[in-house]
Amino acid sequence: MRLLLEHDAYLVPTLVTYDQMSRFGKHAGMPEQSYRKIAEVHEAGLTALERAHRAGVNLVFGSDLIGPLQSAQLEEFTLRAQVQPPADILRAATTTAARLLRMEGEIGSLTVGARADLLVVDGNPLDDIRVLTRPEQHLRHVVKAGTVI
Repeated sequence: MRLLLEHDAYLVPTLVTYDQMSRFGKHAGMPEQSYRKIAEVHEAGLTALERAHRAGVNLVFGSDLIGPLQSAQLEEFTLRAQVQPPADILRAATTTAARLLRMEGEIGSLTVGARADLLVVDGNPLDDIRVLTRPEQHLRHVVKAGTVI
């Protein structure tokens, strides 16, 4: 963690990748030895995320899911909530991500001159982060570049 902090580096954990492999790996033909290792890697990932969070490492939201598994990427919110407060998870997906991309003030915030991309949800993700993982139940509006879609 010390090196991450010293270099003001960013960490983009992708816990949902291991979660999905544990759910579908056997069915997809993953070798038994690899499948058994997933649980260890998943737990180690949660532990590392918790340590990084406590240390103040720049954490960014992301996933490595591709193809049909992309639909599960929102579960990363739920996984992270096991070791991070919802406000910090939201910052990882917005302001910290903007900083990583060198787009502060342009994306990830509600400021004059920033792109107005917003989700309007039924519920408060600070109270229950899962409102962001079930768009079919909670998503009311999407605003992209200032226009309601």
